Amino acid sequence: MKQTYTNIQEFAEGQLLLVNKPYKWTSFDVVGKIRNAFKPLKLKVGHAGTLDPLATGLLIICTGKMTKQIDTFQAQEKEYTGTMILGATTPSYDMETEADRQFDISQITEEQIKTNCAQFIGEIGQYPPAHSAIKVDGERLYEKARRGEDVELKLRTVTITEFEITHVALPEINFRVVCSKGTYIRSLVHDFGKALNNGAYLSRLRRTRSGDYKVDDAWEVMELVNTIRSLKETA
Repeated sequence: MKQTYTNIQEFAEGQLLLVNKPYKWTSFDVVGKIRNAFKPLKLKVGHAGTLDPLATGLLIICTGKMTKQIDTFQAQEKEYTGTMILGATTPSYDMETEADRQFDISQITEEQIKTNCAQFIGEIGQYPPAHSAIKVDGERLYEKARRGEDVELKLRTVTITEFEITHVALPEINFRVVCSKGTYIRSLVHDFGKALNNGAYLSRLRRTRSGDYKVDDAWEVMELVNTIRSLKETA
């Protein structure tokens, strides 16, 4: 059920807001839009877990004193649904960049695809994409990657609790993943393609859950912004 608010002071005291991040918005775009809605009030606003610009879905926003709990919310288990394209790779592991390699998928079966999931369940090692927001020497990796610089990627350990294929219509494969904090779904898709001796990249991603919070209960950004503005007018 969507949260309801009765006065602007509730946000200043501290609120956890569930927002459906739009396609091609950055997580900071959402935070900025909500922060601006509170002006002239100077209110702390932050998010608990970045979503890539090409991803949609649940973004947890904290205001006021609730920002002190961002790390707690960020550490919660996440659930995603998405679509991968089999038979090609891209440097960014998603649709931000053009395909750089093509592969033959004519001999790959649906059974092979579904069986392939098993090796990714549990604690696994993965390298983050070169086009990611991780900082190296104070600079985001994607900034180095866009300049064509080589970057050293460090292996990290993440946990995949559930990974299932929900529909196959090659080259598209729909899936659902439940995973730990820090998991890169783009890397999971890239590694999934490699495990089939093929290639794959992410074409769609939606965060459906974070901890016990679900995107079905989330506000649309402008719907929330307009609610905040109307509460200010009645204050």
